[in-house]
Amino acid sequence: MFNLNNKVAIVTGASQGIGKEISLSLAKKGAKVICISRNEEALKSVVRDIKKLNGEGSYAICDVTNIKNVQKTVEEIILKHSRIDILVNNAGITQDSLLLRMSEQNWDSVINTNLKGSFNFIKTVSKNMIKSKSGKIINISSIVGLTGNAGQANYAASKAGLIGLTKSAAKELAVRNIQVNCLAPGYISTEMTDKLSEGVKENLLKQIPLNRIGNPDDISNAVIFLCANETSYITGQTITIDGGMVMN
Repeated sequence: MFNLNNKVAIVTGASQGIGKEISLSLAKKGAKVICISRNEEALKSVVRDIKKLNGEGSYAICDVTNIKNVQKTVEEIILKHSRIDILVNNAGITQDSLLLRMSEQNWDSVINTNLKGSFNFIKTVSKNMIKSKSGKIINISSIVGLTGNAGQANYAASKAGLIGLTKSAAKELAVRNIQVNCLAPGYISTEMTDKLSEGVKENLLKQIPLNRIGNPDDISNAVIFLCANETSYITGQTITIDGGMVMN
């Protein structure tokens, strides 16, 4: 079950954390994974880890906010692999500040990376998927996109926008047998959350019914689920993976 042998997958923001774990998981399931980021050394490390698993991986340096850069990257991938079966839009940044203190630059950079970057890849990759009449697109949002969060107006807006983008793209692309879904992680153990103080972590745990911070593989397992042929009747959905913090 959930065999992805010879599927061609793009993962943005693949150099660390959740993106790295998604890349490794896809490779374990047999996918040919192209890891996208701006950090070449980190990407080389991810590809080495994929090959240690006897998986097939490569990388491309790409600025997701630059549509021409995205188009060139995708063209090169298609030239090598002839198709793209899976797109995981994971690239994202935070530049937190209270709304009244937030600079226009901080607003624009977060929106451009988190939301526009996903638009750029969906717009570009879906052209190839439409020709193939199949494809899986998964956008990595956040529960902050559902709940909002003080000090993260830019991040929350970008992640909420990603949920809306998912629904619209799902409706437009369904006729071509392309499924578009969204994952909204809660607090996941990454380099970012590892820096939180013990007091902050304790307060977080009180808000999580399962009483633990999630692991990156909690997200990557859901990606594998949505990428599988067995789940081809699921589209336009946002699945929260948060230990029960937000219950729909």
